[in-house]
Amino acid sequence: MSNGTVKDHLILIGLNHRTAPVEVREKLSFAGRDLDPLNLFLAIPVVREVLFLSTCNRVELLLVSREPETAVELSKKAWGEANDIEVSLFEKHLYYFRNEEAVRHLFRVAAGLDSMVLGEPQILGQLKEAYRRAAERRATGVILNRLLHKAFSVAKRIRSETGIGSHAVSVSYAAVELAKKIFGNLSGKQAMLIGAGEMAELAAQHLLNQGVSKLIVANRTLSRAIELAKQFRGEAISLEEIEDYLLKVDIVISSTGAPHYVLSAAQIKKLMRPRKMRPIFFIDIAVPRDIDPEANEIENVFLYDIDDLKAVVEENLAYRRKEALRAERIIEEEVLKFKAWLEQLKVYPTIVALRRKAEEIRRRELEKTLAHLKTKLPPEDREALEVMTKSLVNKLLHDPIIYLKNRYHRDGQQVVDFTRKVFNLDGEAPLEASPPESIITELEKAPKH
Repeated sequence: MSNGTVKDHLILIGLNHRTAPVEVREKLSFAGRDLDPLNLFLAIPVVREVLFLSTCNRVELLLVSREPETAVELSKKAWGEANDIEVSLFEKHLYYFRNEEAVRHLFRVAAGLDSMVLGEPQILGQLKEAYRRAAERRATGVILNRLLHKAFSVAKRIRSETGIGSHAVSVSYAAVELAKKIFGNLSGKQAMLIGAGEMAELAAQHLLNQGVSKLIVANRTLSRAIELAKQFRGEAISLEEIEDYLLKVDIVISSTGAPHYVLSAAQIKKLMRPRKMRPIFFIDIAVPRDIDPEANEIENVFLYDIDDLKAVVEENLAYRRKEALRAERIIEEEVLKFKAWLEQLKVYPTIVALRRKAEEIRRRELEKTLAHLKTKLPPEDREALEVMTKSLVNKLLHDPIIYLKNRYHRDGQQVVDFTRKVFNLDGEAPLEASPPESIITELEKAPKH
């Protein structure tokens, strides 16, 4: 960015679960390729900074370039060639964002507002990991470093100021949230899987994450029960042993696919006395149902089926959508702040040039003075003069630099051009052009001595 005439642009190119099928996304993810995408895109001459994000649901490329159109075309070409896919086959699935729009998109991604599951937190960890890799590779610079750190803080602010991350919105997680409402802390509780459906597995994983101490797996095929029990470090049993183990467990997740009830209300009722009426929580994810719905009438028995869980999920999704509106307002506020910072970047080359010129003058004049001294100064005196002259320069430049930063938001490039002419930062002839009228007014206001 010399003389404020060259601008760094933020560019985001990507595709996600809404714009591209998984077979296209996976082809552009570099999965199985012995090639670092950061190296690939950094090798493009017009690309100054880069970050590459690849997850199950999105593949995105974030760039900084002074030639945005060229950067986009060369990046698409390199992206396709590296993954053996023609640009024409994936171009229609891409979305593009530039500058302010790129910032807004990244903030929404970090906050989980662009995810398949609204408000999910995993994407933030994936974004942090992508940034860690880029930073280690020195692929990021002033702009992306600032942008990513701001994205993380925006996501944190949204989590703390809205309920976007609360209220479970997956069936398996909703089941676990209901169990927590019944038992409070799940630490030390025992759980049983009856059958081995995918949602039951997911619920079991959530239960273990919440501190469930033991998992028992019952299945018609014992080998499958053993396999699943090994995965969760649990215990495998046959379906015939269920009643004995129901005396011990607190939570039961059932998904057998059997054509009839696996557990009747009568079976469950007769277990409650030997259990000393300890609460038991049944999650029936099977269709048709595995557990007699009349069991819900038994004291201290809590039974939820798939429809109950889906109703909870829908209610929670509605809540998250409402909170998402609050999150969007926070994002707009933060986008404006980042936009102001980006704009201010345009004055930095002038500030650097101003400091450099002042430092050159300071050093030159100091050396001339020291050379004219009849006696050579001791090192400590030379050091004292260095400190004093540097301090003088810094104090003299302080107000002009603050003025330049503050006035840029009002006068834009005019104040930059005028400053460069006043201090002759481009080595031109003495000032000929008139300064902006607004600056003349300010100078006239200055105290006269």
